[in-house]
Amino acid sequence: MSELLDNINCPADLKNLTVKQLEKLSAEIRQELVSVITVNGGHLASSLGAVELTIALHRVFNSPEDKIIWDVGHQSYAHKLLTGRNNRFNTIRQYGGLSGFPSRDESPHDPFGAGHASTSVSAAMGMAKARDLAGDDYHVIAVIGDGAATGGMALEAFNNLPYLGSKLIVILNDNGMSISPTVGALSKIFSKVRFDKRYYKASEKSKRILDYLPLGKKLWEFGDKIKSSIKGFVMPTTIWEEFGMAYMGPIDGHNIKDLETALIQARDYSHKPTLIHISTTKGKGYTPAEGNAVYFHGVSPKCKVQAKTVPTYSEVFAQTVLQLARQEPKLVVITPAMPEGNCLSIVQNEFPDRVFDVGICEQHAVTFAAGLATQGYIPVVAIYSTFLQRAFDQIIHDVCLQDLHVIFAIDRGGIVGDDGKTHQGIFDISYLSLIPNLILSAPKDENELRHLLYTATKTQHPMAIRYPRSYGTGVTIDDKFKTIPVGTAEVLKEGNDVAIMAVGASVPYAIQAAGELSLKGIEATVINGRFVKPLDEGILLDTTRRIKNIITVEENVLNGGFGSSVLSLLQKEGLTDVRVKTIGIPDKYVEHGTPKILREKYGLNSEGIVKETLTLLPEVKRIHC
Repeated sequence: MSELLDNINCPADLKNLTVKQLEKLSAEIRQELVSVITVNGGHLASSLGAVELTIALHRVFNSPEDKIIWDVGHQSYAHKLLTGRNNRFNTIRQYGGLSGFPSRDESPHDPFGAGHASTSVSAAMGMAKARDLAGDDYHVIAVIGDGAATGGMALEAFNNLPYLGSKLIVILNDNGMSISPTVGALSKIFSKVRFDKRYYKASEKSKRILDYLPLGKKLWEFGDKIKSSIKGFVMPTTIWEEFGMAYMGPIDGHNIKDLETALIQARDYSHKPTLIHISTTKGKGYTPAEGNAVYFHGVSPKCKVQAKTVPTYSEVFAQTVLQLARQEPKLVVITPAMPEGNCLSIVQNEFPDRVFDVGICEQHAVTFAAGLATQGYIPVVAIYSTFLQRAFDQIIHDVCLQDLHVIFAIDRGGIVGDDGKTHQGIFDISYLSLIPNLILSAPKDENELRHLLYTATKTQHPMAIRYPRSYGTGVTIDDKFKTIPVGTAEVLKEGNDVAIMAVGASVPYAIQAAGELSLKGIEATVINGRFVKPLDEGILLDTTRRIKNIITVEENVLNGGFGSSVLSLLQKEGLTDVRVKTIGIPDKYVEHGTPKILREKYGLNSEGIVKETLTLLPEVKRIHC
C-alpha cells in the first residue's frame, strides 16, 4: 500500500503536496518501480533516475494540454504512474497490459510514441510549430538523455532549432549513460560539467568570499547569476547557444525544488528555446542499480530467469567473433551503443582496439564500416534488427551499391517479446531482400550461426546474418569452422505429402510440426532455407515439382519476406499447379507479449504449422487422416 501514490489519479493531484510529501512520494514511486519491474522486466535504472524530474514536470506543467515528450521512453515509467495508470502498472510489458514505452494509443498524456532514441527534439519541434500555426498556447517539453543527445537525429534537430522560431524546452538528463557508457565528443563535454575541478574550486572560493560580506549567505543562496558566471568560465554552454538555445544548468536532478525553479523560469521565458541541463544518478534509490546501471538498464522478467544449460545466440555470436578475430587480424567489430546487448565485452577485453562503439548512430556505424571495408578490413556491424532499420539508406548506397565486404550480424531478428511494437525484428528479411549484392541468411541453430559467420568472412561481398533473441537449441558445437556454400538450403526430413520450407528460428518448429503430422499419417519434407537471398533454386524447384503442397514459415512480415520470394520463384518458373501457404506476420505491428504467446497468436509454433498444413491439403487427404 502506497499512502501517497495510490491517491494520485492525475498530475493535478501533485500540485498541493508539501516538500516532505514529495520526498515520500518519490520513495513510494521507486519502491513501486523496483517491485514491478524486477518481476515483469523492463528499463529500471533509467526510470529510477528520472523520478524527481517527472514529479517536477507534472507540478509545473499541465499535461496533457502541455506536451511532455520522452525520448526512447526508458525514463517514462514514473510518468505512467502519475498519469492515471498506477492501478494497471503491474501489467506493464505483459500481454494485453501497459506498454513498456510511451504510446499514443494508451494515454493522452503520451503525445508521442517512442522506442528508438534521439527522436524527441524533432517531434517536439513539430508540435511547437503546429501550436504556433494554429494560434494555440501550450508548452512543449522534450526530455532527452545524454546518450540519445549524441544520436545523429538529435543533432540534426538541434542544428535546425535556431530556424524554428518557436518556444520549446529541452531537458537534457545527464547521467553519463545511454545503455552502455556514453561515448563521443558530446559525452566528454557533458563530463566536463561533472568533473572539472576548476568549477568546484572557483565555486568554493566564491562562497568563502561571500561569507565575509554582509548578507553574504543570502547572496550565495539567491545568487544564481553569480554562480552562473562562475560556471561560464569552465562549462561548454557555448555549444547550446550556437544551437540558438538559452542554457540553464547543471541542476541537481534529484532536488525537486531546484528543478521546479528551473522549469518555471524556462516556462516563463519566451525569447528563444531553452535547454535545461540536469544531472542525475541512473538507478537512484536502488543500490544494486546504482552500482551497476548497465546490468539494470533492461531487467529480465523473473519468470524468464532460468539455469543456463545452453548459451544464447548473442553469446554464441560473441564467442565466434572472438575466435574469428584471433584468426583474422583485419576483422573489426562496430556496434551502435550496444556492446553489452551483443555480448561483445569478451571481444573488447581481448581486442580493445578492434571493437568500436560509435554511440547511438546507426547510420554512421554502417558507413564507418564501409570505409573500413574499402581499405581491406572485414567489419562486423553488430546491431539489433529494429535499429538496423535506421540505416537503410547507408546499407543500400554506401555498402551494397559498392559491393563492399561488410558483415551485418543482426541480433533480435523475429519476435522479441515484451519490448513490443518498436522492437520486434519482423521487417529485416523484407527490406534487405530487395537490395542487390547483399547475401541474406538465417541459421537454424547456434552451430549454424558459427559457420555462417565464418562463411561471411570469406565471401568478399556484403552479407547479413539474422538470429533470434533466445537461448540456443542446445545442439553440439563443431570444433572447426566450415564454409557453407552461399545460396544453399538443406533437406532435414523427407516426405511426399507436403513440403515445409522454413528459415531461421522457425526451422525447429517446422521439424516439430513434421513429427506431429507424421502421427496423423501425413509425411512432410522439411527444408532449412538458410539463405533467403540467394534462394537455393535447385532444391526448392525440385521439391515443388515433386510435392504440390508447400508451406513457408518465417518470423517476418509476409510482405516481401521469404515466402514471397518462394512464390516469385514459382511464378518465374511457371509452376502454377502448386498450392502454397505462407506463414508469417500479417500486415500489422506486433504488440508486446511473451514470444510464446505471440508465436501462438500468429501461428508460428508447431501447432500453427500443423493447423495450416491441414487446411492446405486436399479434402480427401484430410478425411483419410
